[in-house]
Amino acid sequence: MGQVIAVVSGKGGTGKTALTALVGTALAALDRRTLLIDCDVGLRDLDLALGMSDRVLMDFSDVVARRATLEEAAARHPRLAKLELLTAPVATEAALADPDGMRGLLAAAREAYDFTLIDAGAGLGESFRLATEDADRVLVVTTTEPACLRDAQRTVMELREFPPGRVHLIVNRLRRRLLRSLRANIDDAMDAAGLPLLGVVPEDEDLPALLGRGMADGLGYYSGARRASRNVARRLCGEKVPLMKI
Repeated sequence: MGQVIAVVSGKGGTGKTALTALVGTALAALDRRTLLIDCDVGLRDLDLALGMSDRVLMDFSDVVARRATLEEAAARHPRLAKLELLTAPVATEAALADPDGMRGLLAAAREAYDFTLIDAGAGLGESFRLATEDADRVLVVTTTEPACLRDAQRTVMELREFPPGRVHLIVNRLRRRLLRSLRANIDDAMDAAGLPLLGVVPEDEDLPALLGRGMADGLGYYSGARRASRNVARRLCGEKVPLMKI
């Protein structure tokens, strides 16, 4: 039985979608069958990050409405056989037509995949609810900026029904110079969010260009962000991996 993991953030600009793409490709490279679901209804862009916009023919509303099976709707990554994508619909009404549909979709995903990562839209709206209400675990993505940490705290409050150990923090886009200027550290981020830390991912100036090319050259790209994302993937697989030194 596979795991369904929602990837959320209380504020935009945390790099959540890029992180989802990196962790997803890392899981597939570790030989785990992985499904990425874009849950940002109307504003989807996970397909662009993965270089799969020309492969996407259906979205998750087709599965929810039973117009297609999950196997028919999920698009396979062109270079990673174990990675597939199910994108979001453009119209909000299509996603919300059947409140129980997402639950059935995720039940099918647990049977077919080792990991299903749901990339939620930023904030605590309908996309957040869709992504988290039937997830097994949640990754809260934040940066060390005070506004992001405050929003992470608010996000944690919305996840209080999850058992201990099922919600984790990832500090993304970490810049040492910014940490020094704010006199902050990773412990401050953990204390502010009130969550155990799953990963620390450094800022990578080359990553936007890589994602802009749909990660066409990314499988051999080993920046700090990619190494850190691979470490997150290994921890999700149960390995004990020390945090990177930034």
